[in-house]
Amino acid sequence: MSEKNIKEEKKAQKKSEDLKGKIAELESKLSKEHDDYLRLMAEFETFRRRSAEERLAIVGSASADTIKGLLPVLDDCERAMELLAKSSDEAAKEGTALIYNKLMDYLKTKGLSVIEAKGAKFDVDFHEAVTQFPAPAPELKGMVIDVVQTGYTLNGKVLRYAKVVVGA
Repeated sequence: MSEKNIKEEKKAQKKSEDLKGKIAELESKLSKEHDDYLRLMAEFETFRRRSAEERLAIVGSASADTIKGLLPVLDDCERAMELLAKSSDEAAKEGTALIYNKLMDYLKTKGLSVIEAKGAKFDVDFHEAVTQFPAPAPELKGMVIDVVQTGYTLNGKVLRYAKVVVGA
């Protein structure tokens, strides 16, 4: 081989090594950019999920506040039905019961449910003891004897504790 060919071959090898180095550098940069892109997409997906959860929580708390505002109306209907039970006015009884039932049915579709307390064992997770009363029978100790104010849950969470009288 001639000296000229050897020089050209060395030049070609050097150029080839330089190109291989540039390729490796570009592959490294591309890999880094790809990793950064994947991380950014993961962060965005997390942000999007959190935002959706926060929106649901805000809507849930708004509906809970609205329903909580309607609980005194339910209480008034219950008191009216108790008073009308002693009355002979059948139209008033039926009308009040109709209004109460329609309101209660609607609120049940939104997740409201009554905390059944009378005769149940006193439970601090659902009941608020207003007073204690001597139990008429030993088996009524620690049991709810009377309900002063009805309690409600909304989608499994206590919206208002039942105010009760407990047997002592």
